Parts: sequence; C-alpha cells; structure tokens
Amino acid sequence: MSLRMLDLEGAALGSRFPLDQVLDALAWNSDGLIAAIAQQYGSGEVLMLAWMNRQALDETLATGQVCYWSRSRQRLWRKGESSGHRQQLVQARLDCDGDAVLLIVDQHGPACHTGRPTCFYNAIDGDLIHIITEPSA
Repeated sequence: MSLRMLDLEGAALGSRFPLDQVLDALAWNSDGLIAAIAQQYGSGEVLMLAWMNRQALDETLATGQVCYWSRSRQRLWRKGESSGHRQQLVQARLDCDGDAVLLIVDQHGPACHTGRPTCFYNAIDGDLIHIITEPSA
C-alpha cells in the first residue's frame, strides 16, 4: 500500500514515515516540480521561492547544499554556484498537503540575484510598488 499525504495529516506527534515513500507521495506538478520556499535560519525572513524536481530535492537532502531546478535554464541550479552566495540547509519541511517544501537555510551572501538579501523587496503599497531593500554593497 502506498503512502498518501493524508496519512501524515492525522498522524500523532512523534510518528515517523519512510522518506522515499513520502517524497513519492508529494504533489509534484505536471513538470515534475514542487515549490520550494527558502527561509533564513534564526530570523525567519523569507528569502526566495524557487522550484525543485526530485533530483534537486534528493541532492539537497544528501549534501546539505541547496539545489533547485532552473525552469529558464532547464537544468539543476546549485544556489550560489556562480555568485558564491550559497544556501546551507538547516532543515527541510513539507507542508500539510505535500505541494510545497520549506527550506530553512543559512544564507551566505545575498539571496537575490539583484544583490538584495531577499527576493521579496517589492512591497505593494496601495497602487504603488515600494522598493524596501537596498542591494548589498
């Protein structure tokens, strides 16, 4: 019998499930991807949203260095491979219905390609967008 995410919803505190079975049960989209949210360890600041395929998630869990799937490049994207601004995995969590991954990370350098510490620097302010974060020097 295969595991379903519903099996985890009603599970008691301290219950444990085989990782491979849980990963197989995730709600991968039609492209084989799942949303991945990176959050800074300690502060809780949301750094970015990206996508992972099963290979990226497996690599991240095995190495502790965060790896995503780049939809634009159509290949694995090891965060910081060109900039040096890597993400060290502290903990990975799944949401209740298995359609998103939360990666609690230790971010080394800015998370955003713009040089800002987070990708979420465009604040909606009424009918305007307000830039709320400076790029790092």
